[in-house]
Amino acid sequence: MLGGIDLGYSVAGAFVSFLVGLTGVGGGSLMAPILILLFGINPALAIGTDLWFAAITKSVGGTVHHRMGTVDWQLVRRLALGSIPIAVLTLLWLWLIQGGRLDSSLLMRLLGGALLLTSILMICKPRIQPAMQKLKARLGPTIRVQQLALTVGSGAAIGGLVTLTSVGAGALVAVVLMMIYPLRLSTKTIVGTDIMHAVPLTLVAATGHSLLGNVDVWLLGSLLIGSIPGIIVGSLVSGRVNETFVRYALAAMLAVSALKLLLA
Repeated sequence: MLGGIDLGYSVAGAFVSFLVGLTGVGGGSLMAPILILLFGINPALAIGTDLWFAAITKSVGGTVHHRMGTVDWQLVRRLALGSIPIAVLTLLWLWLIQGGRLDSSLLMRLLGGALLLTSILMICKPRIQPAMQKLKARLGPTIRVQQLALTVGSGAAIGGLVTLTSVGAGALVAVVLMMIYPLRLSTKTIVGTDIMHAVPLTLVAATGHSLLGNVDVWLLGSLLIGSIPGIIVGSLVSGRVNETFVRYALAAMLAVSALKLLLA
């Protein structure tokens, strides 16, 4: 336990939550490595606390996006149909097979791998959408059934990854939505749908980690002091900033964090 509120964590919470509101990315992708690499928090504790941070922060951001009309609720349900059951099964596996604990070095490598994948997909994002638009035109009406299966399946894979590492609910879902629905969603709707789906997923995963003892309440409180105003401002200005610059800057930060975790 930290034993009190630390404003250093609050500043980190404000920074990360602003990026979450702005892009839908950063809740787990940035906060977990910041806690581990910058503040020296135990990986399991960082991941469990980060999941609560993401759940609470994104519930605020999701509410803002819902009021702005930038949430596709049908896609939120499809993603959750895959992600929530797998999150529960992953938590049961952690409890029954692993005794509630994973080796810290293994967690750091899992987290590093997830961050590296996220970074690569963010850089490739502009090339993915045109390719998927051409594929959709070729497949025609049959694409609808495939879209449903791919969305649920992707949600399942992301549910497991998020529960283990706290990474993926933002960046990976955004790329998945762009790939599967290249013509349906605007950038703002991708961000809003991404954030809203993350709320139930991270709530389930965070609750499980609480039962496993992987949450520090004082650390969480410190992060949340900065996060609420940060995500409100980020959500309100989303779509008004240079998306390319933000994407490459985030990808670079994630790649550096990934390499540090993998080489630690």
